[in-house]
Amino acid sequence: MKADVLVVGSGLAGCTAAERLASRGLQVVVIEKRPHIGGNLYDGLDDNGVVIHRYGPHIFHTNEASVFHYLSRFTDWRPYEHRVLASVGGRLYPFPVNLDTLNGFFNLTLDEKEAEEFLRRKRTPLPEIRNSEDAVLARTGREICDAFFRGYTRKQWGMDLSELDAQVANRIPIRTNRDDRYFTDRFQFMPTSGFTRMIKSMLDHPRIEVIRNVDYLHERWKFKPRHIVFTGPIDAYYDFVFGRLPYRSTRFEFIHYPAVARHQAAAVINYPNDHAFTRVTEYKWLTAQQHAGTTIGLEYPGTEGEPCYPIPNSRNRLLYMKYAALASKERSVTFLGRLAEYRYYNMDQVVLRALAESDKIAALLR
Repeated sequence: MKADVLVVGSGLAGCTAAERLASRGLQVVVIEKRPHIGGNLYDGLDDNGVVIHRYGPHIFHTNEASVFHYLSRFTDWRPYEHRVLASVGGRLYPFPVNLDTLNGFFNLTLDEKEAEEFLRRKRTPLPEIRNSEDAVLARTGREICDAFFRGYTRKQWGMDLSELDAQVANRIPIRTNRDDRYFTDRFQFMPTSGFTRMIKSMLDHPRIEVIRNVDYLHERWKFKPRHIVFTGPIDAYYDFVFGRLPYRSTRFEFIHYPAVARHQAAAVINYPNDHAFTRVTEYKWLTAQQHAGTTIGLEYPGTEGEPCYPIPNSRNRLLYMKYAALASKERSVTFLGRLAEYRYYNMDQVVLRALAESDKIAALLR
């Protein structure tokens, strides 16, 4: 099967690249090993008619106007500001940590200025920030670190805070005001008709052919494109020649409540210390769907199943660099996205990368 460009994977990275390259006049084939498009962004109706995100909650947010305006060509938007609560000691607290979290957890009545001074006294002075434990201790001290971060990290990543790069913890702000939004980006929206509909619109191009239920790594000999955009795990592409890169996966358990309009007090509740699951999502918060019942999703992290998250630490980064060295020698393959680049990208970062790499590919094939 011949094409100008073969895109392996129909997630946001692959679909952005496919759309941009097709718009440049190139013939593009997108292959997807799953029976549906959209990768982990896939959403749709469950058996009870409630719209859920099959692979966990995905929230669009960005400060990049170019990303927002690009995706706006393929969807209408509904304003949405994401809020999360953390269940600690049987009580619910705003998360990320803010003024109300501090006052509730420590039984205080601080104002914003007093909270800044309070945290200054609580912080652990450190000469350098070496890992995620240091990153949290240096901002909050031991009590907040152990109550809100340590247990969640052990479940989510299968290791202690001290074993992860500082960037993992630094993704989560610590606030002394009452802002209880999870994100503070300029653009915070959800696609009105869902992510799958947006992806479908991106792929609706006369120069794009989509083939489902095909695993490229098992059938790569069938394809003879001029260029490949590969969005799967980079170690699998090279047949694990240096060993397997560690990824975390997630098992989802969905529970439906047939006569409950709202099950919980926020879209997501984190459980850092109790239960085997890390968080519970109630999807109607995300979708604004009108339905007599509601569906929640419990997330159980582990190592079995589809790879979802690269695990950022120095050991894994060194292993990835061996694969990156092989990739740098490729002239007809572009590795793109979380799994292919072993980076913990947000959605907007994936789109930015795909737009930039598509320009390079189009110039190469001109």
